[in-house]
Amino acid sequence: MVTIRAECVSDAAGRETLLDTAYGPARFTKTSERLREGRLPAEQLAFVAVDQGRLVGTVRLWHVWAGPGRRALLLGPLAVHPEFRNRGIGSMLVRHAISAARRLGHGAVLLVGDAPYYARFGFAADLTAGLWMPGRYERDRLLALELRPGALDGARGLIGAAGALAPMPDLNALVAADRGSHRRVMRRAA
Repeated sequence: MVTIRAECVSDAAGRETLLDTAYGPARFTKTSERLREGRLPAEQLAFVAVDQGRLVGTVRLWHVWAGPGRRALLLGPLAVHPEFRNRGIGSMLVRHAISAARRLGHGAVLLVGDAPYYARFGFAADLTAGLWMPGRYERDRLLALELRPGALDGARGLIGAAGALAPMPDLNALVAADRGSHRRVMRRAA
């Protein structure tokens, strides 16, 4: 039985493997990825689908600017393991994420995706008519859902990254740790 729960730190490797399986290396070239790069997902808005302890789906929401001074969330990436597709898991993840965002008081969710798929959740391209992405994207795939009526009224401009920056790794500590493991291997080999 598939359950949806909050993502936790121990899900990181499984999530990355799932995203690699679902999208391959092309996922790093997407314009939406530029908005997520170096950022943390919105607090309490990262979810995974789990089946018997196995991570089979993921979705996250990210803080963005929907033009100057107007906050919104960006949904994505949404991924379901190929072996678990066509079982409604993606829909469960999207509905869960939208519900959580609404409960937390957010006004709107943006995404770049398949309009016929996301229309079932209320996403539409007409809400993004005055917005654009910082890079290449297909105009008809830039969609939005207002969680509060009028949240995107008059929204115009470039969609930009917002939200908390991800902590930068301490490179000195990583180098020291790598040297330490290298020394242990060398001692064992001797």
